Amino acid sequence: MTTAARQRSLIVPREHGAWGILLVPLLTGACAGILNGGGGANGGGGARMIPLSLAAITLFWLRTPLESWAGAVPNRVRTPAELKLVQTTVILLAMAIIGCLIWLFWGGRNRALVWIGGGAGAAFLAQTVIKWIWRSAKTTAHIVGAAALTSTAPASYYVATGHLNLVAWSLWAANFLFAVNRIQIVHLLICAVHVTNRGQKLTIGRGFAFGQALLLAVVATASTAGVFSRYAAIAFVPALARGESWFFAKPQPLAIHVVGKSELVSACIFCVLLVMTLRFA
Repeated sequence: MTTAARQRSLIVPREHGAWGILLVPLLTGACAGILNGGGGANGGGGARMIPLSLAAITLFWLRTPLESWAGAVPNRVRTPAELKLVQTTVILLAMAIIGCLIWLFWGGRNRALVWIGGGAGAAFLAQTVIKWIWRSAKTTAHIVGAAALTSTAPASYYVATGHLNLVAWSLWAANFLFAVNRIQIVHLLICAVHVTNRGQKLTIGRGFAFGQALLLAVVATASTAGVFSRYAAIAFVPALARGESWFFAKPQPLAIHVVGKSELVSACIFCVLLVMTLRFA
C-alpha cells in the first residue's frame, strides 16, 4: 500500500456499502417528505436537507479517523505524520458537525432530532460492543449498525415536514428491513464464493432463504396492520425476487465491484418505488 493510499484509509470510511445504507434512506425520507407537503412547521422543505445531509455525512465520516486515532481498528496510526493527519481531520470534521447542528437547531427548530440521534447513537454503541465481545458476529454488527444509518430516513422526513409521525417511523422500518436484506445477500455471496453447483447453493443459502421468508412475513404483517401501506410493500418485491433468483442462477465467480454496482442499483430502485408508492398511502 502506498503512503497516499494508507493515509486515505486512515481518514476516509472504508465501508462503501455503508454509504448507501446512510444516503439512500436520507434521500428516501427527504423525497417522501417534500412530496407529502414538505415545509410543514419547520418551513423550507428541501433547503432544510442541506445542514442535515452535511451533518449525517460528517458524523459518519468522523468515525473512521476516530477509530484510527484510538487504535480500535487494525489499520491504526503508526507515525507522527499519520497522527497529525488524523487529529487534523477529526478537528475539521468536528467543527463542521458543530456548524451543521447549530444550523439545524437554530431558533429551537428540529428538536425531535435529538430522539432520533439518541436512538442512532445507542445502535452504534451496541455495534461497538458486539465487535468487541463477539468478533465473529460481523453480520450481526453490520445489521445493528444499519439501524443507526437508516435513521436518516425519519430524520430527513421530519426536517422536510416538521412532523415525526407514523410515516416517518415506517420509513425507518422499511429502510432498515431493506438494508438487512442487502447485508444478508452480500454476506451470502461472500460465503458462497467457492460453490460449484446449485445443491451447494441450497445448503449454504438456507439461512438467507429463511431471512427472505421472514422479511416477506414482516412486510405482509406490517402492511396488514397499517404500519406500511399495501402499496409501499411493492418496493420490496425487486429485492425479494433478486434474492430468490440467486438460488437458480448458475454459480459464478464473485466480482466485488459488480456486486457493489448491483447493490447500488437495487437501492435506487427501492428508493424510487418506496417514495412513489407512499403517494398512494
